[in-house]
Parts: sequence; C-alpha cells; structure tokens
Amino acid sequence: MLEKIKESAEYIASKVKDMPKTAVILGTGLGELVNHIEITETIPYSEIPNFPVSTVEGHSGKMIFGRLGSKRIMAMQGRFHFYEGYGMQLVTFPVRVMKQLGINTLFVSNAAGAMNPTFRVGDLMIITDHINLFPEHPLRGKNYNELGPRFPEMSEAYSKRLIAKAKQIAKENDIRLVEGVYVGTQGPTFETPAEYRFFYRIGGDAVGMSTVPEVIVARHMGMEVFGMSVVTDLGVEGVVEKVSHEEVQEAAKKAQPIMTFIMKELINQFEEM
Repeated sequence: MLEKIKESAEYIASKVKDMPKTAVILGTGLGELVNHIEITETIPYSEIPNFPVSTVEGHSGKMIFGRLGSKRIMAMQGRFHFYEGYGMQLVTFPVRVMKQLGINTLFVSNAAGAMNPTFRVGDLMIITDHINLFPEHPLRGKNYNELGPRFPEMSEAYSKRLIAKAKQIAKENDIRLVEGVYVGTQGPTFETPAEYRFFYRIGGDAVGMSTVPEVIVARHMGMEVFGMSVVTDLGVEGVVEKVSHEEVQEAAKKAQPIMTFIMKELINQFEEM
C-alpha cells in the first residue's frame, strides 16, 4: 500500500509545478466550484497509477490543480463510493495520496437526506460530527505507522475553527446555514421511513453514502477537515417522500451557487496550518 501511494503521488507531482496544501473533494453541490478555479493542470484518474475510476452518473474523474481566488488548491472532480464495489482502501486511496503530496486541509461536500424536522430541502448543513454505519472500517487491517496511529483520536473529526469561520461568512452574507451530525451508510438504496426514524433517534440529522470514510482517513493522517451537506430530500417522520437520483441532483444543483460561495470564501480566508 505504501508503495502504491508513493507511486501515485510521484506521478501527480511530476505533472504539477506548484503543489498546494489545500484540497477539495467536489461532491454533490460543489461541481460549480470548478468554474471559479483558474486551472493550471488537469489529470484524469485513468492516467494516475493505482487510481480507481468513478462509475456513478454525474461524477467526473479528474484531479484538478489551480488557483481559487488567492489560494492554490487541488480538487478531486469525482469521488469513489463503497456501494460501487470498491473496498475501503480504494475508496480512501486518493486521500492517502493527497497527504503524501503535502495536503494539510481537506474540504468535502455531499448530498444528504435530512431527518431533522427543522431542516428544509436546499438547506446547507455544516457537518459538526458523524456516525459511521459503514459495514467496513477504512482503517481495518494492518496499520502503517508512517500514515498514522493504530487508534486515532476522533473527538474533533471536523475542524471547529473552520466551522466557526464558515458560520461567520454565512452571517455576514445573510445566508441560512444549519449544523448537524452526518450519518454515513453504504447505500445504494435510499432510506426507508423506519431507517430515517432510527438514524434520527441515534443522534443523526442527515444521512448519506459518502464522506465518512474519507474523513476518517484524513484525520488518521492528521489533516484538518471541513464538511458540508446539501439537503436534497427529507426523511422527517410523516414527511418521507419518494426520491430519485435525478431529483437529488436537481436539488443539489439549485443549492450549488450558495455552497460554492461559502466554500470559496472559506478557502480563501482561512489560515493554512
């Protein structure tokens, strides 16, 4: 695994002149951010040694490098999901490569169904914590001390300072934000009404099929993380409606400009550590 990480990182480094320290995984709701990046290099996943290729409609497969405002960033256009059939080591492999390249801060986004009755479709939820319900843990198996400790500490999976900064940006621009706990499940089915009730009762506010594995691995390696969900459907008791992948994408598309604005401002205003 260490050799594969190194091989992938060396290939990417050979194609990029000025390596950034900040990375963004352009999940659902953040696709528009690409239009704000002054792109200097683009590398298709298919060209990177050991990289998987995304199979999900609506998810591209490119590593993008460039400038977002005043800051150099790396952007993953397209992520990998456990439900596609990949093992957790492959799902999180790009995050390992990021750290090998010197990335210290990771920004992630996703689409989520909300169980919290105060949330509305189109809301942006700052992820304050998560509940991992994936059937396989991304750190299961041999631990490599070069990557991180055997038993990583997770009391602050999502950076409090970045959360505070995002809230400040939203307040200054009169943008409605909600906060909550993200429940990560394997998918690919959307949730049943009983599952929504269960997730809410165990402390979840929204649920989705990504993010948690990547965040765990990022924190294992000491990266600072900020996450945001766009609420694309509701699983509130008595309000559960049928939902499709197309409807999720449409709801996320409507929320994109606001999420893009917040992420762009946050990335430009935070101080790299």
